[in-house]
Amino acid sequence: MSTYILTVACVSRRGIVAAIANFLADTGCNLTDSSQFDDMATGRFFMRVTFTSETGATHADLSGGFDPIAAEFGMDWAIRDSAARVKVLLMVSNFGHCLNDLLYRWRIGALPVDIVGVVSNHLTYQKVVVNHDIPFHHIKVTPANKPEAEARLLALLEESGVELVVLARYMQVLSDAFCQRMAGRIINIHHSFLPSFKGANPYKQAFERGVKLIGATAHYVTADLDEGPIIEQDTVRITHAQSPEDYVSLGRDVEAQVLARAIHAHIHHRVFVSGNKTVVFPASPGSYASERMG
Repeated sequence: MSTYILTVACVSRRGIVAAIANFLADTGCNLTDSSQFDDMATGRFFMRVTFTSETGATHADLSGGFDPIAAEFGMDWAIRDSAARVKVLLMVSNFGHCLNDLLYRWRIGALPVDIVGVVSNHLTYQKVVVNHDIPFHHIKVTPANKPEAEARLLALLEESGVELVVLARYMQVLSDAFCQRMAGRIINIHHSFLPSFKGANPYKQAFERGVKLIGATAHYVTADLDEGPIIEQDTVRITHAQSPEDYVSLGRDVEAQVLARAIHAHIHHRVFVSGNKTVVFPASPGSYASERMG
């Protein structure tokens, strides 16, 4: 029995939930999980529903049947097969902690995606990637060849059918045009010291200021560097007795965990972009097996 995920975003008004529930009942579907949020500040409504079809209705049948309801309420919506895996491209430079963490989770089945390739502007992690039987693409980036390098990247995205790009500590700025083209489909991770500690050695800067919390932020990439809608964040507490090296080690751990959680939320269609912020529904208890973090 196939399980489907319905996601809906629209202007809030009376009758939306009833219309969705009636549609599922009338088409012989059994609702297994539901989350909704009425944003009073923006007047927008968001909903995520998982359901099974007890009549064997196909994806096309369900989409065609729901289309009139979506039109009536002006919905941005989608019905997806929950078993379908998102095609992901990872990008990395010279810091490999997030890449290695994601590859491990993917290898043991804790990250249910199809990694179609890894792109890097360095050769540092070529062997690691190839040993996982994943295509490695070295695209060198310099001020002189940046447009050409990005054109190669775009061609790779189209050839591979990439649905999500993950910047696993990729230390190059993407162009505005690229960000707009992939809006809502690029996730970045960085430490949460910004804007206080910019540039090189942020953890050393934090140590010298006696910072007591180290954090990480995962967000969608926009033309505004490091200011896109936030998906996931976390912190770890530190003390005066810890060294700059401890700061770096703890920072890497929290970055890897936050990035993995953000990817899970995205691939399970629990994230809705609302202006410059997000609505992120929690994973349901029954979905733990498919969203386990390893």
